[in-house]
Amino acid sequence: MTKKLWLVAYGRVSTANQLDGYGPDVQTKDMKDWAKKNSVQLVTVFFDGGVSGAVNADERPELSKALQMVADGTADGILAPNMDRLARELTVQEAALQVVWAHGGRVFTTDQGEILPDDDSDPMRTAMRQMAGVFAQLERGLIIKRLKGGRLAKMAAGGYAGGAPAYGQQAVDKALKADPVEAAVLARIQQMRDDGMSYRDIADALNADEVPTKRGKQWQPNTVVRMLNPEVRRADAERAADRYSRIKADKRLQKAGRMIGKAS
Repeated sequence: MTKKLWLVAYGRVSTANQLDGYGPDVQTKDMKDWAKKNSVQLVTVFFDGGVSGAVNADERPELSKALQMVADGTADGILAPNMDRLARELTVQEAALQVVWAHGGRVFTTDQGEILPDDDSDPMRTAMRQMAGVFAQLERGLIIKRLKGGRLAKMAAGGYAGGAPAYGQQAVDKALKADPVEAAVLARIQQMRDDGMSYRDIADALNADEVPTKRGKQWQPNTVVRMLNPEVRRADAERAADRYSRIKADKRLQKAGRMIGKAS
């Protein structure tokens, strides 16, 4: 007699895709229908709401619980609506699979059935699974690129594409408008500089008059430089973007490492 499988169901809704039509109720129904059709018993249903699939298990408490149930033998494996709902990024997705398999568990999705463990005698199995994850991640990346491209084009045309407005501007009804108070401060800064004042003297004068920066802080000489020099502002933005990319890459490695650590 075949032993009945006891699986823990796991679903996820990200903040960016909560209105994509595949919310918690629909995902849960799909998993319960699949379990009934395949004579599988669901131990419980865990759901992380409003989180990105790129974050690790420590930041998704319900996924952590699901993995722990497999690790301690309470469940025979995990059932997810699809691999994207288990984890969006390929590195995290692969790490989650390794955690389950390391404890002798099994992974199922309602759209693919069982995700078979890696087999040295069948390297194509691993390659095909990872290729599917790569192309899914590529598709999401292309969508993000198109969205960013649209925002950049709108900005280049003088439109407002979101984010914090520059000093001297304010967002009104999804459009950038001049901020008369800040515009006057900018004019004053330029006049003081034209009069030969140093950047530090300008910052001291603004602070003495209790004029706040955009974020309500005190002025610093480098802040004054950025206000007067668009090239400096642009260079700062590029450095921030590079720094963000490095941080993001490091976080991906840390996520996978922490999740794989659960298998030890």
